[in-house]
Amino acid sequence: MENAPKLRIANPSDVIPQSDGKKPATPADDRLAEKLAAELDQNGIVVLPPLFSPEQLRDMRKAFETRLHGIRWNDLDGYEKEPLRRVVQDVLTVEQGFVDLAVHPLVTSIIRRYIGPNFALTEAKGWKSLATKRDFQGWHGDYWYDETKVSGIAREVKMAMYLTDVRTGAFNYIKGSHQKQHPRVVSNQELGDVSQSQVREALGPAGTAFLFDSSGIHKQGVPILEERLAVFYNYHDPNVQLAKEALDYYRYHPLLLNAAFLGDLSPEAQRVLGFGNKTRYKPAFLRTTKHKFLYKTFDLAFGATVKVEDFCERAGNRLGRVLGRNA
Repeated sequence: MENAPKLRIANPSDVIPQSDGKKPATPADDRLAEKLAAELDQNGIVVLPPLFSPEQLRDMRKAFETRLHGIRWNDLDGYEKEPLRRVVQDVLTVEQGFVDLAVHPLVTSIIRRYIGPNFALTEAKGWKSLATKRDFQGWHGDYWYDETKVSGIAREVKMAMYLTDVRTGAFNYIKGSHQKQHPRVVSNQELGDVSQSQVREALGPAGTAFLFDSSGIHKQGVPILEERLAVFYNYHDPNVQLAKEALDYYRYHPLLLNAAFLGDLSPEAQRVLGFGNKTRYKPAFLRTTKHKFLYKTFDLAFGATVKVEDFCERAGNRLGRVLGRNA
């Protein structure tokens, strides 16, 4: 599959303009959305025209990179560490462009046609992929719903957008593999009859964005010769029953949003972002960790450090008062 066809975006000068969500779609808007939705339905994946200007992309990348200085710690925002990725959760709190991307009229118009009117954004995160030659992910469909409580195969669309140029280790998708089976891990042996022409490799510059049905067979390509930044959004019907693993982890919790980015949203954009929707809300949820001993050790050490700092500050203040009286 080394010579798989490449998935590239159109000329970056042809940026699809943003909309305030209040103006009616033009016939040209509808025709474009219809065309792209049909391609998504046929292949399971579709590339989008450029959605942002270079200046907007620059601001989004700059804000995203501020979360990559280190892991989350006490009062510091940061990333969650995985072996080959640095994950940034809740990107809708990071920069205006990430909210604009989530409710872009072309994006939501395509997804409405594909999933139906009850779709909503259910997850928004991104990560830095580290350089590696290891095939760490493997072919799979994304497991997220309870197969025993749905009729057929539930539809979920993910949107990916690169914040850096991706020349190696791009996203790979087997065209036409969507809506064929419940999502699961797929071995290489099962794909022996898949031709190179069926595999789409999503190489492209910063700003490349594409939609894909997550039930289709896909993977992270290797090798990754350059670190890359990308964001991934999940859209599905929040009324679909989730798999137990997703419920236990509280993965699809109500979105965290930044109030500064929410001005002038249309009612439909508010619905897509989940305003007032408590379907997935779990009161008093408490997440556990696999690293309980390490967590307690760091907590005790940091607590001791805070007490020492407090003692030194109070001792310094007392010494200052004594010296001041003796002056």
